[in-house]
Amino acid sequence: MKTLSLKQPWAELILQGKKKIEIRKWNTHFRGQFLIHASGNIDEDAMKKHNLKDLPRQAIVGKATLKEVKHYENEEEFNKDKNKHLATYGWGSYGFVLEGVERVKPVMGVKGSLGFWEYGKT
Repeated sequence: MKTLSLKQPWAELILQGKKKIEIRKWNTHFRGQFLIHASGNIDEDAMKKHNLKDLPRQAIVGKATLKEVKHYENEEEFNKDKNKHLATYGWGSYGFVLEGVERVKPVMGVKGSLGFWEYGKT
């Protein structure tokens, strides 16, 4: 199944429903359900800002549906959705709009990859 890796706490904030748009520097034509993977990397500043600790890493932690991709042409457009993506201008100009987010029992020990990647393919 298609999978997207995110640093913690961003994966957790999506699962909590606080982050509804994932910002990326790249676009995708993919639409549909995918797995949320918490990578081995942590955004320490964001962990402190959101008062989160001890989150699963290198694990499949949830699933979501990519409904649409927004392309932010400028900072003003980007900032209109700030409460949905929680990001700072300059992180990227593509907003992956998520819906149907569900937490799953973590599948630990899963290394991630860049972009959308296939999990569970033999």
